[in-house]
Amino acid sequence: MTMNTSRRGFLKGAAAAATVLYVGAGADGALAAGSEPTQLNPFVRIDADGTVTAIIKHFETGQGPATGLTSLIAEELGVSMDDIQFEFAPSDASKYNNLFFGQFQGTGGSTAMANSFQQYRQAGAAAREMLINAAAQAWGVDPQALALEDGMISGASKSVPLADFVAAAAQMDAPAEPRLKDPSEFRVIGNASVRRKDSPPKTNGTAKYAMDIHLPNQMVAVIIRSPRLGGVVAGFDDTDAEGIKGYIRAAVLPNQAGVVVYGEHTWAAFQAREALSVDWDFSAAEARSSDQIREQLLAAVKADPEYIVNKADQSATAALVDSSDKIVEKTFYFPLLAHAPMEPLTCTIEATEDGGILLHDGCQFPTGPHMALAQIFELPMEKVRINTMFAGGSFGRRATPTADYQVEAALAFVITDRSRPVKLVWSREDDITGGYYRPAVAHRVRVGLDDAGNITGWDHRVAAQSIMKGTAFEGFSVHDGVDHSSVEGVADGPYQIPGQFVGLTDVAKATTVLWWRSVGHTHTAYVMESMMDAAAKAAGRDPVEFRLALLQGGDPDQVRTAAILKLAAEKGNWGNAPDGRNQGIAVHKSFGSYVAELVEISGNAEDGIKIEKVTCAVDCGIAVNPDVITAQMEGGIGFGLGHAMRDEITLTEGVVDQSNLPDYEPLRIGDIGAIDVHIIASAEAPTGVGEPGTPPSAPALANAIAASGPRVTHLPMAENGVEFV
Repeated sequence: MTMNTSRRGFLKGAAAAATVLYVGAGADGALAAGSEPTQLNPFVRIDADGTVTAIIKHFETGQGPATGLTSLIAEELGVSMDDIQFEFAPSDASKYNNLFFGQFQGTGGSTAMANSFQQYRQAGAAAREMLINAAAQAWGVDPQALALEDGMISGASKSVPLADFVAAAAQMDAPAEPRLKDPSEFRVIGNASVRRKDSPPKTNGTAKYAMDIHLPNQMVAVIIRSPRLGGVVAGFDDTDAEGIKGYIRAAVLPNQAGVVVYGEHTWAAFQAREALSVDWDFSAAEARSSDQIREQLLAAVKADPEYIVNKADQSATAALVDSSDKIVEKTFYFPLLAHAPMEPLTCTIEATEDGGILLHDGCQFPTGPHMALAQIFELPMEKVRINTMFAGGSFGRRATPTADYQVEAALAFVITDRSRPVKLVWSREDDITGGYYRPAVAHRVRVGLDDAGNITGWDHRVAAQSIMKGTAFEGFSVHDGVDHSSVEGVADGPYQIPGQFVGLTDVAKATTVLWWRSVGHTHTAYVMESMMDAAAKAAGRDPVEFRLALLQGGDPDQVRTAAILKLAAEKGNWGNAPDGRNQGIAVHKSFGSYVAELVEISGNAEDGIKIEKVTCAVDCGIAVNPDVITAQMEGGIGFGLGHAMRDEITLTEGVVDQSNLPDYEPLRIGDIGAIDVHIIASAEAPTGVGEPGTPPSAPALANAIAASGPRVTHLPMAENGVEFV
């Protein structure tokens, strides 16, 4: 669902906001101009001393919106990055909604820059013109004769700090159509020397994460959750916990999903939890093991699909493939994967003096928990507030359709007398054994080739555990029974593939499943790019040339995909690997961005493979912050490679086997020799970078391995015939 907001519509709303947001107020409500900060619109606030604050509607979990959105304000307003700071917006979907999500405030789908680019530029430009107009009025000159740069309003033989006109500007209406700067005027946008705004507080310890909250008289709550999906509490015994210093009490959550244990501090709560004995009712719980789940998924892709994804004729495509000179057929399996952010989930909830509720959280989707808490506490929305803090990683985990951990905190608080704040803490083990996971998925693909090595037909079957079905987001992503998040990147890719058929079958979820960094693209890119490589090899053609031949239709997607593929091949010296090394390449579009990656390896699958270098080329439209883009490509590459190399979540009779980083090993710094990122120059609107670096990384590695070794179709690689050194 997309909501388009015109410039005029936005500015009308900004002007309305400016009429009710004032410089400051005395006891009688009268304006006290110049004594307090001025909010010129929902996104720009200026202190009396001229310090500008950008109000950031997207949470910061390391992906860079605190820098990117601040850059847009700084650029259009005319201040340096040193003279602007940022803070996170309150939970208020009427002002801070994600324009791509409708009336919903949230961060995800690599949309922060894409949906906010024009909005934040307009906010900065409107503030600039209000300040210039105030100066022009005071000096009795034409506003066109004035300019605002580096925080100074200059012209008419004067140069004065913008702070001098903040109070007067606050009394003015926002301009209907502020002039946005031409790209030739950019000094901040696209400047590779601009560094992240959140790095200093994170390195000097002043950045506050949800885990850092310590309120007076707070209790720490930890929860014993069902080890199997669907289990409920039948009873518990806390006799052995009663002697633990700092233990307060334990209680069954109102939804019977677990037992909450309260302690005076985290250690007491964890120790008491270990001492509790809980009886579970597993009569409706999941009892399948990973082998059974895998076999169900693999069987599903061998049968006729439940849903047809595209309009191609299934029988006709099968006939085309069957009658081809060559047939390339592969079956793929992708296991469950955990998000495993470095900061485990935590949030703190407290009562406020006005009878409301305040949630302190690294909140990815504020609107969801805001609505949930209002319902749980039977309060109007305005009585619930959310203090959004830094989050130590997410990869999608902090944004669930059920607001799961925030609801847990609310339930743990609502059954107390509410006189003490409650801080909910998840351990690393809680997250890996009882969290949400990237679904398990299987693919089966049959590709037909003629005697010239051209594709004649492509029969593609997917079996997946649906993320969206049964959630509030079903209407957003599910159409004609097809959960698009299960198949995105297959039928909607840029390749011109003749006779392509795509079908989908849903398989029952064994766990709670959730979007994971790059969502469906995490497995569809692997399959599409592995099959492209395998088909090229069967056709006796160069893999880059083979792909380019399918990108000659001339539409923008194909042109941009081809350009980024060529750039990666050029910068990675495709086809000219040093002796003893192999190369693999992959290209994929996701979240509006185009990314190609070339992986160069040494060694072999039997004795051990070393990733020597990854060359990445990215087209994400206008590169607002090149430094942030480079970092996100590097992080996405590492995330994709690390999980493909070693990681999986397995179940034994419904219980997760892994529990912490020793058995769910993250990528290590020595696993990749070097990463070289190239950003293509573009005048297109900016698109996302938080996720698009992940999808091409694993298939590029798989293709490098297959250059002289096995074609890995079941992940993780380390469990399926590949050693790493």
